[in-house]
Amino acid sequence: MPALLFLLALASMPLGAQETDAGSMQDTLAVEAVAPDFTASIARLGGGNFSERREAAIAIADSGDERSLNVLTALLEGRLYTASAIDAEAEDAPPRVLLAESDADDAPLRDILNNESAGTLAEVETRRIPLNNALRGTLRNLIARLSLADANPAVRLDAAKRLLAAGTAPELAPLLRERLDAETDDRVRDALALVLALAETNDDTVEVRIAAVEVLSGALDPEVRARLAELMANDAEPAVQRAARAALDSIQTRIEFYRFAENLFFGLSLGSVLLLAAIGLAITFGVMGVINMAHGELIMIGAYTTWVVQQWMPNHIEWSVLVAIPAAFLVAGLVGVAIERGVIRFLYGRPLETLLATFGISLILQQAVRSIFSPLNRAVSTPSWMSGSLEINPVLSITWNRLYVLIFALIVFAALLAVLKKTSLGLKVRAVSQNRAMARACGVRADWVDAMTFGLGAGIAGVAGVALSQLTNVGPNLGQAYIIDSFMVVVFGGVGNLWGTLVGAMGLGVVNKFLEPWSGAVLAKILVLVLLILFIQKRPRGLFPQKGRAAEG
Repeated sequence: MPALLFLLALASMPLGAQETDAGSMQDTLAVEAVAPDFTASIARLGGGNFSERREAAIAIADSGDERSLNVLTALLEGRLYTASAIDAEAEDAPPRVLLAESDADDAPLRDILNNESAGTLAEVETRRIPLNNALRGTLRNLIARLSLADANPAVRLDAAKRLLAAGTAPELAPLLRERLDAETDDRVRDALALVLALAETNDDTVEVRIAAVEVLSGALDPEVRARLAELMANDAEPAVQRAARAALDSIQTRIEFYRFAENLFFGLSLGSVLLLAAIGLAITFGVMGVINMAHGELIMIGAYTTWVVQQWMPNHIEWSVLVAIPAAFLVAGLVGVAIERGVIRFLYGRPLETLLATFGISLILQQAVRSIFSPLNRAVSTPSWMSGSLEINPVLSITWNRLYVLIFALIVFAALLAVLKKTSLGLKVRAVSQNRAMARACGVRADWVDAMTFGLGAGIAGVAGVALSQLTNVGPNLGQAYIIDSFMVVVFGGVGNLWGTLVGAMGLGVVNKFLEPWSGAVLAKILVLVLLILFIQKRPRGLFPQKGRAAEG
């Protein structure tokens, strides 16, 4: 967009280039009764001295032509060139003014007036239109006026934000007051008020500077904090220094609150990952009593399934994650059923042997993945709707992928809870987990329930792999990073209790993230483990222990 181009140039302009004389400012703000001719003004840009060129720029801005902003932006960025007129034999033929898309030699040129192609910079003999500091200052003022007067509120808001990022510009104060009085959009008004206050901190009147500082006291932008710190250190008036210090203290209090909110979000995000990784284990370990050391590899299978789905539909990355969810559930679930039918069903009641057998299965699955997909990590593409972040304010932003994973984890939890509470399979699972012999006496096929339960837990582990593929690289060792944490969550929340798994996952995630800033990631995990061990000493059955016959079994 032209406004974006302008403001990028404005932000990168050296400090000395911001100087302009009073006459330039008055010329900038002047609005003639009759709009000057755009064509004649363009021709004047190519010749004459700097003073005449400045008058031509002001005339272009006042012409009302829709091309004015683009032309002035290109002139400020050094992308306007002059070339010989097409009709070179005509007397007093003005030079052609050409606009280049970039500074590269192969950059296309086009004639501003008729928009016709004029070759490239390498093909045409051209001369860049020169600028001086006074003209640059005039151009910035003109472009600011045009951008802030745009009919689109989004363009005006972006222009105001870019002006704020560019720092103090005292010469823009009259223009900003004028635009602030005419502005109708609340967000643009707030942004303009900050820019104006930032400019007024350079005012000669103490009262004006103090009033500007009071306006800035509610802003979180780094430019505002830098300016307030400068005033606190260098302003000659003690009253201004005190006001700046109070404003900085107020801003710092708000920043600390938003840092807390950010840590809380990242803790819940980590908790959602732990929930997805542990919820399947809560079924196989909590309900069936099977210590499945291959649970992490089932998560890995789900992540690789996501990568395979993307290879099958490379032109539909936006939908690939949605397709991968049921695919990963089915693939991991079938692998889980095969593990239960092939190995685990012979080892019920023998936990140590089950642990060793599933550990061996985990090694087999890792090596199988290395043989099929190679030991190298695989990058899974993130859809555009999961990319980027939601910027709430200058110090708090939430990444979309983690937000979606958090929502997805809660949906999976609710769906699993509904399956166990509202379906025939859930009723049979609960019956077998509480009293296997009585369930068999009532006609429940316990072997079939065991296979389906293990397959359900494995399928949810595969779904967890889909989510993790959007947060980290997919490799043969992916699952090993989460197996210990998954067991910690299940034990902490209460074996066999899904609500305990939810609270345990979120609690451990939040505690871990709040410990990381001052202890480091590794030490934070150690501290969490120590705290968990101490907790288990007091409550061996976890936060929400099972009651009744389920606990006795």
